[in-house]
Amino acid sequence: MKINTADFRVPPAKKVNLKKWPTLVKPIYKSKAQYQKMLASQVAELSAMQQRHYAADNYSVLLIFQAMDAAGKDGAIRHVMSGVNPQGCQVYSFKHPSVTELDHDFLWRTVQCLPERGRIGIFNRSYYEEVLIVRVHPEILRNQGLPDELMNEKKVWTERYHSIVEMEKHLHRNGTRVVKFFLHLSEEEQRKRFLARIDAPEKNWKFSMADIEERKYWKEYMKAYEACLSATSSADAPWYVVPADDKENARLIISEIILDTFRALKQTFPQPDARRRAELLEIRKLLEKRSEAPLAIADDDAG
Repeated sequence: MKINTADFRVPPAKKVNLKKWPTLVKPIYKSKAQYQKMLASQVAELSAMQQRHYAADNYSVLLIFQAMDAAGKDGAIRHVMSGVNPQGCQVYSFKHPSVTELDHDFLWRTVQCLPERGRIGIFNRSYYEEVLIVRVHPEILRNQGLPDELMNEKKVWTERYHSIVEMEKHLHRNGTRVVKFFLHLSEEEQRKRFLARIDAPEKNWKFSMADIEERKYWKEYMKAYEACLSATSSADAPWYVVPADDKENARLIISEIILDTFRALKQTFPQPDARRRAELLEIRKLLEKRSEAPLAIADDDAG
């Protein structure tokens, strides 16, 4: 089944109502075996593209993952990127900012982690937390040490959206392709996954009472995401709303979107010029030339 990635893309300037975006769609795969085969094919293609991307060394790609707890960000990153050479990929997970980070503008700590040309950068949560969790919990904003004149909560979010959009335009102009994923999970599916974490001892560490407390703000988070997606999805740095109630389906969709991004770059391995070809021919001659020096034979009786 062909994946039409445009179905999940948020058009620029579109007002997003997440109630109208599904958290579950008809599966792309018909069986577990087919899912594994499809994902393996996508992973293999991505691996080949990543090699060309690394060798060409002209673009960089930044993948941003945002979601509610238990939406499957970690699993999507682990499965989709499983074939990528770690040398050409870097993953950053952003938690609560440090005192030093709070003494800088809200983009500072993430900008330092942007991928170099030839590499793939993955942000597991990102600077978007500053217009999501900070908006849902305004006390965080009040504790950021901003001047009083910047504490107007009616315009601070609009100004932060503008800062983000302008930064992403700047990145695009300089060869970084930014792709953003919102894993759209239903409140009921989150409840089921939280229960599964309690039932599975190896997943207990992922769960705490703090997760339950945040769940109480579900409606506020949905409003924050709607405002964010509406204001910051652009032609250069699009948001994709990925139905996340089916983890396997979500991974196939995410993988295909990433592949589309690389296909659009049309990258190839660097082609040697005349001087480089001459150098390679000289190297070949040296390697193919038989050594005339006699082999040294060890004398077992020596000494």
